[in-house]
Amino acid sequence: MTPPLNSAPLDTAPLDSATWSLTDAPVMAAIPFPFADEVLFQIGPVALRWYALSYIMGILIGWLILRRVTRDANDPVGNAPLETLLNASIIGIILGGRLAYVVFYNPSYYLSQPLEALAVWKGGMSFHGGLIGIICAIYLVCRRHNKRFFQLGDLVAIVAPIGLFLGRIANFINCELYGRITDMPWGVIFNQGTCLKSNGISLAGDLPRHPSQIYEALLEGLVLFIIMLVLLRLGLRQRIGCLSGVFLTGYGLSRAFVEFFRQPDSQIGFLISSTTMGQWLSLPMIIAGLVLLFRSSSSDHQNKG
Repeated sequence: MTPPLNSAPLDTAPLDSATWSLTDAPVMAAIPFPFADEVLFQIGPVALRWYALSYIMGILIGWLILRRVTRDANDPVGNAPLETLLNASIIGIILGGRLAYVVFYNPSYYLSQPLEALAVWKGGMSFHGGLIGIICAIYLVCRRHNKRFFQLGDLVAIVAPIGLFLGRIANFINCELYGRITDMPWGVIFNQGTCLKSNGISLAGDLPRHPSQIYEALLEGLVLFIIMLVLLRLGLRQRIGCLSGVFLTGYGLSRAFVEFFRQPDSQIGFLISSTTMGQWLSLPMIIAGLVLLFRSSSSDHQNKG
């Protein structure tokens, strides 16, 4: 989830400042935030932002990989559905991700500023909403091309970690979704560059924090992508629903784990027993993933029997 750049600036200090002070943190050992601008380049009024680039590259790279995976003339999916899915997935990810953020993460702000819900370029996207959007896109494409849902869904699951990796890197560059205060030597001080708001102040303060965006990029992105490629090579695409189950379970567990290091959204804070919204939204994904794994395993045994 990505917070909007203009959401109400609520103080995050009460979440973790009770046990920390400036003298507690090894500031000299921390890493200064390295990025000065969220815009990669700009020509006149047209600007390419890192976050937009991550979406474009994630979808494009994923599409190219899947075209290679399905290039065989006898492939059960083939290239044709991928062409349709390319456009449908862009719409589904943007609409789903934005709507879920507005509803689950900051409803009071958008009720008072309803037109801001349309300002996607200012930030504010939810992965869980984007997932629902892509599920709807897959369903519509499968109906159009007469394919089974998980035949296409398993393919998308293979490349989804690429988008997650690039998206989390963009979160880091944009100084979004930073972690909780830490005394680890790789802690980052999010107090300059893109971290500064219009008033010249960073909500993250001057203490080193976990670079939780990088943790997520590695676990949800790189590690999960390697796992998906290995399972693809092992032939698990033949077990319909298996790869989707692995992705949902892997993402849900990775996200729930990293939430222990990530600063909760200031407008929500901690929930029951110090849990976070991200952990609660990941729970249904883990359950759904395990169900898919069980069903795909059962179907495989029945087919062999």
